[in-house]
Order: sequence, then structure tokens, then C-alpha cells
Amino acid sequence: MRATTIHAPFEIRVEDVPDPKVQQPGDAVVRVLRACICGSDLWAYRGDSARQPGQRIGHEFLGVVEEAGADVAAFAPGDLVVAPFVWSDGTCDYCAEGLQTSCPQGGFWGSAGHDGGQGEAVRVPFADGTLVKLPSAAASDDRLLTALLALSDVLGTGHHAAVGAGVTEGSTVAVVGDGAVGLCGVLAARRLGAERIIALGRHEARTGIARTFGATDVVAARGDEAVAAVRDLTGGHGAHAVIEAVGTEQSMRTAVGIARDGGAVGYVGVPHGSGTGLDLGVMFARNIALRGGVAPVRAYIPELLPDVLDGTIDPSPVFDVSVGLEGVPDGYRAMDQRTALKVLVTP
Repeated sequence: MRATTIHAPFEIRVEDVPDPKVQQPGDAVVRVLRACICGSDLWAYRGDSARQPGQRIGHEFLGVVEEAGADVAAFAPGDLVVAPFVWSDGTCDYCAEGLQTSCPQGGFWGSAGHDGGQGEAVRVPFADGTLVKLPSAAASDDRLLTALLALSDVLGTGHHAAVGAGVTEGSTVAVVGDGAVGLCGVLAARRLGAERIIALGRHEARTGIARTFGATDVVAARGDEAVAAVRDLTGGHGAHAVIEAVGTEQSMRTAVGIARDGGAVGYVGVPHGSGTGLDLGVMFARNIALRGGVAPVRAYIPELLPDVLDGTIDPSPVFDVSVGLEGVPDGYRAMDQRTALKVLVTP
């Protein structure tokens, strides 16, 4: 089969690799119908996170079960399924607590020795604990299928940030970051009942999506200028809940700076760059809480799935460029150059 591999910074290839096979009784093989490129994939692409030459890449996909191991009880060939970006056994204490990202037997697609989502098919360990079944009719609806793909990562990650930030009915929310996760954070905040949502971003196409998703205000600034603008919009107080979806020192400083005293920052931006941007003395004095981390999207899919299916929320606009599998290297270049927000891959 064909799959995407990374060989060095800025060197993405699509190559012939061995077909995935059931190796353990709990495995399934999924033929990929939709995959995509994530902003976090760019850290490997740019050389900011190490990869072995030839390692697979990509962690977001949905598709059809082609083969199921003898111990797989919940799925059969022909089932349409979505995979969260981490596989998990579904039976350990962490999985029972809804923290599948800490499953001792879990792992990330594209890690050394495992299939990545940007390929024709994927071997899925612990299929019963990992996969979520989708209505078969969705396979014939292109827009819905693309919206459902967001459940594999960005929609659940934006929701995790909103939950961590404590978004409640009637609250004021600020979102730092205009990438796909930040935009899904806007969508999640609206879904949770936020009255006012302030999106921070300077890219007009992206802030346009933010407004469509429910943003009431846009701040096209960074750093101290952004802090001043948000405080001006909120009568000098700041936002009850802040979603941090970038992961740099500057973005974290901004998030703390625009939080209201007694508020919270929900952080899901993959940390990169120097330092943390946290001044614990400031956070202590202002009673600002910090919650977040790697989103356990497997725990959120059952909650979010019905709203995607009935159109209550539609994250599909975050996918603004589409490529076939052979076009994945071009997709990486487009996202690296910020000419694409999030690239959809249709193997």
C-alpha cells in the first residue's frame, strides 16, 4: 500500500510500504477514507521534534473496517469508524476515568513501528477500546464525512480546552490561536453556552470562520496589544475562560494576561519554543487556574458525535484544502507556508 513517511526536516514522501495485517486478536485493519494534516505534524516537518528516517506520520483518520481479529467484538468488516489520535485498551483505570491518553498500553499513530493515518490503511491495536462506530450512511455524504473526521482530534481538542477553561452558560471566552484547534475551541465554547467569544487572530479567512463558528469579537493583535484590546472589550476585567491553542511562550503569556481574576486557562497548544510563559506569582495573586494537556478525545466522541450528525455543530470549514494521498507533500508545504489552514487527505 501507499503511505506517508518522513525522512528529514521538510522531506515528506509517499511510498510503498507493507500492507497492514492483524497481528493480535484485538487488532482491526481500517481502510482509510479520510485523513488530514495536523498543525502538530508541522513540528516534525520543521525538525522541531525528532523522527526516525522513514517513520510514518499522521494521526487523524476515519475509514471502513476491512479485517477484525478474533477477539474484536464491537466491529465487523464493513463498519464505518473514526479513530481518535491515540489508541487505548479501553479496560485500564485511566480509560475508565476518561483519560485514554494515559493508557499504559496506548500509543500515538505514526509512532516508531506503527502505521500513520496518512496512508491507505492502518492497523488498529485494541480496536474495541479505540474505534467508534459511525452510521454507514455517512460514507456517502462528503460534507458529513469531513465533519466527522474532526472528531479524531481537533474538535475534541477544542472541546477539551473549553472544558479546562471552565466555559459555562453566559460566560465570556477568549481564544488564543486561529488554527483549526482554536477555531474548534470557538465552536466548543458556543456549544457550551458562552455569551461572548473573543477570537484572537490576524488571518482574515480564519477569523471569518471564527465568526461563523460563533465568535462575537475579533482581536487582530498579539502580545501586550492583544491583552490591552481584550481588556478594553471586557471593561478592564478580562475573560472568564481562555482557550490557549498555540503552545508558545508568547501565547501562554497572552492567555494569562487576558484571563479575568478567578478565571481559568484551558491549554491544548502543543508546547514548543523556549520557556513556559507562566508567572506563578501572577497566577497565584489573581487566582487563575490552569487546566488542559493532551486531549482524551476518545472520551469526548460519544458526547460530540450526535451534534455533528444532526448538524448542530459543523467543524468541516476548518478543512480548506483537499489533496489526494500523492499530494500530501504539497499539503505540508501549504500548511507550513500558512496558505492552508488544515489539509484534508482523501486516499
